[in-house]
Amino acid sequence: MLDISHLLGLPPDVSTHGHELDYMTGLVHWLMLLLFVGWGAFFLYTLFRFRQSKNPKASYEGARGHFSTYAEGGVVLAEVVLLFIFAIPTWAFLKNEFPPAGEALVVHAVGEQFAWNFHYPGADGQFGRRDVNLVDAALNPLGIDFAGDPHAADDIVTVNELHVPVGRPVIVHVTSKDVIHSFSLPNLRVKQDAIPGLDIPVWFEATQTGRFDIGCAQLCGLGHYRMHGWLTIHTPEAYEQWMAERIAEIEEYGR
Repeated sequence: MLDISHLLGLPPDVSTHGHELDYMTGLVHWLMLLLFVGWGAFFLYTLFRFRQSKNPKASYEGARGHFSTYAEGGVVLAEVVLLFIFAIPTWAFLKNEFPPAGEALVVHAVGEQFAWNFHYPGADGQFGRRDVNLVDAALNPLGIDFAGDPHAADDIVTVNELHVPVGRPVIVHVTSKDVIHSFSLPNLRVKQDAIPGLDIPVWFEATQTGRFDIGCAQLCGLGHYRMHGWLTIHTPEAYEQWMAERIAEIEEYGR
């Protein structure tokens, strides 16, 4: 099947699983094109075949063929194939086959009106405790207990900046502080609603370095248009350097 993803206006895919989604999207568009041409041709045929000059007297019996029945059955069969052969297996893989947390980079993404907060566990690999009573919009947007939890001392928080290494699985736990948002990484083919009170994990693995968009794909208020961030995909060495620089900043300047 001819790959038409580049004709659909899709952003470049830089993930290990994106090609499967793009292929399925292409199949859906081929089906829609077939239906458009087929039903359009059939419509023109009926206009010509049953024009008034050839049918001056109305027939209340109608056409007696089974073509439309077979055509509708073929469409249903094509949709069943798309659903059970492509969509459900891909969905099951992405939702059930998570990489081991010990081998992946684990990050928390917390949406709020109108920004994305990213929480990294730091050098000890453990996330510090978060307490809603400690939330400060300017100084501590996630309410991390830096004073009371020793695991929080080296935690790293960024706003609208997500940094990950290439070639390593990344697990992102998505949630929200206020309303429903939608965590969107178009180039990674990732999109997950951020729902208050729910922690919903998604995962991906990048295949190339670069700087890409982070968006909110759910209308979340008047400032929705400016809820935009950047995903930076580093080489493993550059990511380790970035992480070391953030830890050094904490040690030197504190919170």
